Order: sequence, then structure tokens, then C-alpha cells
Amino acid sequence: MAKIAIVTDSNSGITQAQAKELGISVVPMPFMIEGETYYEEITLSRDEFYKRLAENADISTSQPSPDSIIQLWDNLLNTYDEIVHIPMSSGLSGSCQTAMMLAQDYDDKVQVVNNQRISVTQRQATLDAVALAKEGKNSKEIKEILEADKFNSSIYIMIDTLHYLKKGGRITPAAAALGTLLRLKPVLQIHGEKLDAFAKARTISQAKSIMMNAIKSDMENRFGGISEENQFYLEIAHTQNEEAANQLKDELQAMFPNYPIYIDHLSLSVSCHIGPGSLAIACCKKLI
Repeated sequence: MAKIAIVTDSNSGITQAQAKELGISVVPMPFMIEGETYYEEITLSRDEFYKRLAENADISTSQPSPDSIIQLWDNLLNTYDEIVHIPMSSGLSGSCQTAMMLAQDYDDKVQVVNNQRISVTQRQATLDAVALAKEGKNSKEIKEILEADKFNSSIYIMIDTLHYLKKGGRITPAAAALGTLLRLKPVLQIHGEKLDAFAKARTISQAKSIMMNAIKSDMENRFGGISEENQFYLEIAHTQNEEAANQLKDELQAMFPNYPIYIDHLSLSVSCHIGPGSLAIACCKKLI
């Protein structure tokens, strides 16, 4: 049986400490802050990131350098036979395409998974890959299973402030000003590779209701309904909004009493564009 190494990046929300426990590798995502490069969890803590964001520092995301990826893969292949590499969604970053290009030099020993996940859904794909490797699947089989499953997840995100979307050029200053004036709480959707507008809410309560109903609708309609054979993972993610996330968990639990609900921070790469105070609900169809 081939020895499989599982690799993801810090957009999955898996910390370096958790990676050690799981026996996997997590590539830290780089950030440029006022022209200096920082690495998530290595030289940049979550608290420091939000502090700089609040100071209106110029923050942008970057992708890991090809050299750092090659070095990691080469080190792993001294111990493992094959590698499954699960980067963030190809629709949200160029890091997936870069990894796919680099993998061409590895004679099928490195399989890059383009299953269009981010944050808690990317984390779940990584846990699924670990489980599939334990079942004896090889790297090519794991890649095929995860990619066949790519549309079986959804994320809905309520934005608390339009400031960061405006700053990043994702909405016009006029739309941001109008949204702020009307106190709108936009709800965005990630399904597949796109981050799209989904709905506008006037209150946090209304936004939560929209997200919960959207997830329920996806589970019942898009993902084949809830049954003994068709189970789901439910997750909540947030940006510096823990108390509200715990309250949302209670509300979601009332709707889905038999489902455990996992809570995590939204990855800093997403937080960079939407700012603090956001809430997200995600679901993934159970693979195993």
C-alpha cells in the first residue's frame, strides 16, 4: 500500500498544531502588509492581522512561492510514496494553477486537487483525504473522489461592513455608501469557484435566517435530500465574531438537532476582503 502525504494550505483553517496531530502538512499563506511579507501563523497571528486591518494598513494576499512548494514536496517524498495537495479554490487564487503546473514535473507522484473549496469546506476535504488514504486509496483515486464531490458543498457569508469590499475594489464606492446608509448586511455565496452576491438583508437576524434557509434548501434540493444514506457536515465560520457564531450555532442546531456543528475562524485570505464581524454557514455532503 502506497504511503500518502496529505498537504493543504492555511486557508483551510487547519493550524500548524492541528496539522501535526493529523499527520499532514499545512502551507502557510503569505500576506503583504505595507510592503512586508508575513506568513499566516508563522510570523503573523490572527490577532495581529485584525489589529493591522483595523488600522487600515495596506494588506493584500499572495500565493506561496513555487520554491516553498517544491521544497515541501521534495522533503515529503523522502518519506512518502505519493502526495495529495489540496489548495484553496482555483476560482479565488492562482495557487491551485501554480501547484498543478509544478506537479507536472513529478511523474504523477503529486496529485493536485482542484475541488474548489475554502475555509471549513477545504478543511473537510482535507480530513476526507486523510480518511481515504487510511482506507488504502492511492493519490490519483483520492484526487478523483474529491473532485467528483466538488459541487457538494456551499458557504453563505454575511458581511458586517462594506468597507473592505469597497477598499478591495469589489464594489463601487457609491454602492458601499448606499449600503452603509441603508445599513444593509449583504449575504454572499461560495458554491464551486465563484464568490457571488446572494441576498441583501437589513438586519443581522434577517441575514442569519436567509443563510439558514439557503443551507436547508441546498441540502434538500441541490444535494439530494437528508436521509440515512445522504448525510452532511454543518459548519459555522466567522471573522472575529465568536459570540455571535456561538449564538448562530444554537439557532442552526434548533433547525438541525441531530447534526454536530463545527465552528472555526474564516481564513485570513477571505477575512482580508470582507473584514471583521462576518458570519458564515457551510455544509458539505458526507463522503465517507
